Amino acid sequence: MTHRLLLLLSVILSMSHAMAVDTGNMVTPRFRSLQVTVDGNELAPPVITLNSDDKLTIAFDELAEDRSYLRYSLVHCDASWQPSGLVESEYLDGFNQADVEDYSFSRSTTVHYVHYSVTLPNRHMTMTLSGNYMMRVYSEDDPEVNLLQARFSVSESKVRINGEASSRTDTGSDNGNQQLSFTVDASGVDVKNMLSDLKVVVSRNGRTDDVVMLESPQRINGRIAYYEHLRNLIFPGGNEYRRFENTSVDFPTMGVESIDYEYPYYHVTLFRDAPRVGEQYRYDSTQHGRFKVREYNSDDSNVEADYTITHFTLDMPELYDYDIYIDGDMTCRRFSPESMMRYDAESSSYRGALLLKQGAYNYQYLAVPKGGKRGVTSVIEGDCHPTVNEYLVSVYYREPGARYDRLLGSTVIYSGY
Repeated sequence: MTHRLLLLLSVILSMSHAMAVDTGNMVTPRFRSLQVTVDGNELAPPVITLNSDDKLTIAFDELAEDRSYLRYSLVHCDASWQPSGLVESEYLDGFNQADVEDYSFSRSTTVHYVHYSVTLPNRHMTMTLSGNYMMRVYSEDDPEVNLLQARFSVSESKVRINGEASSRTDTGSDNGNQQLSFTVDASGVDVKNMLSDLKVVVSRNGRTDDVVMLESPQRINGRIAYYEHLRNLIFPGGNEYRRFENTSVDFPTMGVESIDYEYPYYHVTLFRDAPRVGEQYRYDSTQHGRFKVREYNSDDSNVEADYTITHFTLDMPELYDYDIYIDGDMTCRRFSPESMMRYDAESSSYRGALLLKQGAYNYQYLAVPKGGKRGVTSVIEGDCHPTVNEYLVSVYYREPGARYDRLLGSTVIYSGY
């Protein structure tokens, strides 16, 4: 009981402090369950094609009994997710300010919330340039303070990207690493200098802490750029994401040890985890850190799924040189006080608790060196070369004299297949 009270206190404290604004997805404490999905393909990265019928939806909850008067606007960003500095009329058709009109109230839940969603493009605004975009959500009464931000990309789909992720790397094979190799065929674009004008950004499994940016290819042949035998395209293999399903408060589901109610929350305790370093690799079909909102008996989980305090336990000795974080879309991929595990010497384990909406979740434990900003999998999850990872390759181009980065194309390359 003492441990549970301490963990609950840590959740409440983390919810009482706003997160610092940065270039990633972000929610302030009373907003939860942020998801950015492509309509018709919710497991795809949030990238849509310019001047197409593609749409994406940004959905989130506010922990409140009544709706807030929220507005949103879009900021065009460069390849590094910094504001491009363009005038709004240069990248939008319409007004860059609109009300969040689509909302619904929770039903039959112990935690009251309002579910909101925004679909883009819409009748208020249409993106007219390719590139990266950040959607800001703010109060009608205080437009300077971001309550939430969500990022997505708009692609021209004008280049062809082909590649593979292999366990055969330039540093040897069967060492837990994977090496990415790919080509970019820019025959359909007038790129002035193929060696210096393209920027290629590679990210893994939606993470923002270990993104690689390539300023030039290894070689070119005509209008094809080759990215091969590059050391910074060697990635630790990691391991398959862990999974649990919290879809009912009446009985435990996958990965759940127990459920009980302590006012004002249901508490869901997951089975204890352990490090997987040195274990034999086992394939598991995961969604690379994503989550899906779902309540077992509901016809509309968006408003009928409840919020529960979900308890994580990782049995292992204390690591004095690292901080341990729960990683996944459910934490917005942030190394924050809320997602950080605390060590409990009495039970020889790390413990953490998150306020999560009912659903199916992927997660992993990342170890971040003290003072560092990049998480590593080698300390807890282990690195296995057959692991299925989702690599998003995005190709940007800034024309001479231009003030923004065009997104010429992007593709997903899976390892382990």
